[in-house]
This record gives sequence, structure tokens and C-alpha cells, in this order.
Amino acid sequence: MTDVRNQRVFVAGHRGMVGSAIVRQLENLGYEQIITRDRESLDLLNQAEVNSFFAEQAIDQVYLAAAKVGGIHANNVYPAEYIYQNLMIQANIIQAAHAHDVQKLLFLGSSCIYPKLAEQPMREDALLTGTLEPTNEPYAVAKIAGIKLCESYNRQYERDYRSVMPTNLYGPGDNYHPENSHVIPALLRRFHEATLRGENEVVIWGSGKPMREFLHVDDMAAASVHVMTLEALAYQAHTQPMLSHINVGTGQDCSIAELAQIIAKVTGFNGKLGFDASKPDGAPRKLMDVSRLASLGWVARVGLEEGLQDAYSWFVEHMNEARS
Repeated sequence: MTDVRNQRVFVAGHRGMVGSAIVRQLENLGYEQIITRDRESLDLLNQAEVNSFFAEQAIDQVYLAAAKVGGIHANNVYPAEYIYQNLMIQANIIQAAHAHDVQKLLFLGSSCIYPKLAEQPMREDALLTGTLEPTNEPYAVAKIAGIKLCESYNRQYERDYRSVMPTNLYGPGDNYHPENSHVIPALLRRFHEATLRGENEVVIWGSGKPMREFLHVDDMAAASVHVMTLEALAYQAHTQPMLSHINVGTGQDCSIAELAQIIAKVTGFNGKLGFDASKPDGAPRKLMDVSRLASLGWVARVGLEEGLQDAYSWFVEHMNEARS
């Protein structure tokens, strides 16, 4: 049997939080031919460039972690960019992989593919059963299209293109932009700066009541490699041709208010917490049913407070680049 560690593996989006974690995971496992390209040398929005890249590289596997991502504010303000860029990146890479006979590909999606009011915890079969959360609908539609691209190439061409849907991710390499970041990096930065300035209150967007699940990015990387390396029969036994994606999460959630309290502890903030209910809450709850992944032999290992300590340490160490 071929040792997959000797295969040529392309990680698209290796500079992002998830892609860089996948590269670390593959390196730790002894993969010898990890192929990466930054956006200056390969424009994933350019179909011709992507096709030429695959023609030149003789790639065996693809981890499709490249995406345009952001929080509620960014999704609200830039919906056209979020749907267009994500659709193009996915379509270009998946089609080029097929055209150049890449048999194995893993597509990384998002829990926002599920309806806003999906039954909790959200099972894979909740997909396309209701209305999406309006604030990130364009991004969600693009990710749903990515799943269906993989399934369509599998059905028509007998490819082995798999999809994993992570819950909210955080950890080293996250985006700490003051407006376009997700909730954990936004709060870590806000609490850190409030502590430095000696402020006595931090105001959090929304009511603090929504429930959210959070997964450390190193766990996501480990789950991705686990799913990618499953024997085809095992993967197919737990999925269906038109319902093939797998949820990745911890199976546990907390309120935004509870999250803020843990972040206050991690950052050493001793003031009070306020909540700005005029800001959008998003979906009331987003908890993943991870029983499918558990049945395939993988469970999350990094606890929330431990993971937040790790993320905060990375932020402090890389503060100048992270805060830009």
C-alpha cells in the first residue's frame, strides 16, 4: 500500500488559520511533499492560473482550506465579495483537481450552512431544510455549493472528494482585525486592550445570550487529516452520495456571556461586562451534532479555556501583525 506521507499534498490557503494548522499537522505526521502557494504566486480566483498550477505539479491530494472569511460585520458589509470569491476559489480548485486526475480532495466548509432555526444539535441532514441566517447567507450558499461540487464530481466521475463542516474555529493565526474578525479574536483583542488601558468595563456586541460552540484550530486540523485518510469504505459507510459532509466540533457550547467571562479571566481583565443589544446576535444557537465523526473514530481534545490560553499567547507574541 502506498504511504500517503510520500504523496504530493497541496494545502490551499496555507497562510490562513486553518490552512497553517493543517500544514503543521501534516509536518508532524511526517508528510514529505507539502505544496503551498501564496496569493502573490497563485491567484485562486484565476481559473487559468489554477489550471496551469495543477498541470505542473502532479498533485495527489488537496486540502481546500482557502476561503474569504470574516465575522458578522464583514459578512453584512461585503456580501458580494463573500459569495463570489468563495464560489470561484472552490470551483477553480475542484475542477482543476478533477481535470488533472487528483482522486482525493478535502473541502472545508462551515457550520453556517445550516438553517438559522435548525434543530439543535445540528445534524448533517439539516442541510437545505430551512432559511439560512441572513447575516451570512452569501457565504453559506457558497459553502453549500462547495459540498455539492464535491458530491457531483464523486457521482459523475467516481472521485473521492470529501467535505468537513467545522464549528466556530479559533487559535494561532486567527484574524484580529477590529471590525472583520470573529467573536473570539475580537473579544481577546478588546479585553487585552482594555486591560492595558486600565478600563473598568468591556462592552460586548449583542445580548450575550446566543449559544456558540468553539473548536481549537489544531483539533480541526487533526480531524481534517483523520477524515482525509479514512478508508473509502469506512467513509462511505457513514455518509450518503448526496449527504456526504461531516460535522467537526466539540459537541459542547456556551453563551457569548460565558465566553466573555472566560476571556476576561485569560486576559486578566478585572472590570465589568456590558452588552450592546443594538448589535446583531446572529443565530440563537449553533451546536453541532458530531456523532457521525465520533463513529468514525475522532473526538476533540482541546478544552475551551486551555485553547483560549493558547490563542491569547499567540496573539500577545504576534501582536503587531495580528492587530493590523
